[in-house]
Amino acid sequence: MASSPSLAHQVRGAAIKGCGGGRHSLALAIASIIPLIMPVMMLRLLLLAALLLAHDEVRAETPAEKAGFPSRLIIYNAKGPANSCGPGCDRWIALEGQVDEGAAARVSRFLRDVKDTRRPIYLHSPGGSVRPSYVIARLLRSRKAVARIGRTIATACAGGTQVDAACLKVKTAGGEVEAELTTRNAMCNSACGYLFLGATTREVAPDAAIAVHNSRLTLQVRGPFSAQQIADFKQAGMARADRERAAFVVSMGISRNLDDLIKTVKFESLHVLTRTELYRFGIDTRPLPETAWTLEAAQRPYIRKIAAAKQGDGASFRTMEWRLFCENKDRARLMFVRESDQAGGGPKTMMLMAGSDKSVAFGKYPAHVGKYEVWSDVVAPDAMQAMLAAPSLQMGEGTLGAEGKTKLATFDIDTLGLGTSWTQLLASCPANTAPPAAATSNLNINAAPAIPAAPASPPK
Repeated sequence: MASSPSLAHQVRGAAIKGCGGGRHSLALAIASIIPLIMPVMMLRLLLLAALLLAHDEVRAETPAEKAGFPSRLIIYNAKGPANSCGPGCDRWIALEGQVDEGAAARVSRFLRDVKDTRRPIYLHSPGGSVRPSYVIARLLRSRKAVARIGRTIATACAGGTQVDAACLKVKTAGGEVEAELTTRNAMCNSACGYLFLGATTREVAPDAAIAVHNSRLTLQVRGPFSAQQIADFKQAGMARADRERAAFVVSMGISRNLDDLIKTVKFESLHVLTRTELYRFGIDTRPLPETAWTLEAAQRPYIRKIAAAKQGDGASFRTMEWRLFCENKDRARLMFVRESDQAGGGPKTMMLMAGSDKSVAFGKYPAHVGKYEVWSDVVAPDAMQAMLAAPSLQMGEGTLGAEGKTKLATFDIDTLGLGTSWTQLLASCPANTAPPAAATSNLNINAAPAIPAAPASPPK
């Protein structure tokens, strides 16, 4: 728990804390609980009570990741390989760590010196204090900022934890930090969610997430006060916090439905916002959010890309995944996995095209694994080279109708990261004379990061 340094400070305004130190949760904390006109007994209670907010410390995936946040919010400039943060983008702003009471002042000073207001900001934070989050959110709105959820991996800290003393010294030295970006399992939890809502352009990759839940107010009381007086005090504080949260959400142009959802989720639980909710609430309204192509260091390495395609008016999204394996130095295999079409329809043919004359045809008969359908085919050397040279690829789906005519539907995906990842993958490819390794049967195609259960009671 966190407590303010003095009771006098609390009388001026209680510190607002979100669900610090956790995974996939918006900070939903209590705002100032002092009304303009307060009954004498309530004021006496305030003077004799220590107001504390319990922190929802949602566990990260591993012990190492749990400890993977600075204890206070840090902000720095980062530089990566070409196109690290999008086409033509190799520089970004990293914002990571616990949102502390002094965070807003530091962020404000930093942003004053960054003249490029379109430089994207990548957030990775467990949350923290709400008040400075509101302030930072409004700073981002005034800059019309572009915000994404992503982890910045400093190259100089490759052998450490990214939050050890030596690494933090590198990140906070004031210079530009050489780094790489990943959205895989990136998180913007608790009060960080408020920061994210402040940006004008918001992007949540299919392998990153935000979750919400309600908050809880805890009082430590000294004095002969009745249970009813304490309950009234807590109720007034919660009501004030609810109003402030609702007003903030609407002021950021987000649907009131987000606030309605938050109020239904118990403090001890978490609700990960689905892709449909992100779209419906106006948080991320892209019809086809997609990740870059990234190398996965599995037993048999492969290159992975995930996308989620809006269906109809956005009532649902269809998750898709591409996996590119190398069978030898000259031959690759591409696996395409997606959620099965619930509407059914006639026989389908899937094809990936790199330009008008190079394609990978997956055939008409996919394998079915649970609710997923899996397509796979060999990629010839000339088709692989065409894929690497193309700025985008086109997926085509042909459906055979009742009249024997094929209806073709297409959509484009980018090739961001494909060239770099393919070069890295080639280093692990067998020689041309070696037989290709068998493709893995463990598809593990769930695009969402694994979310461990929330603790029964948040740590104090």
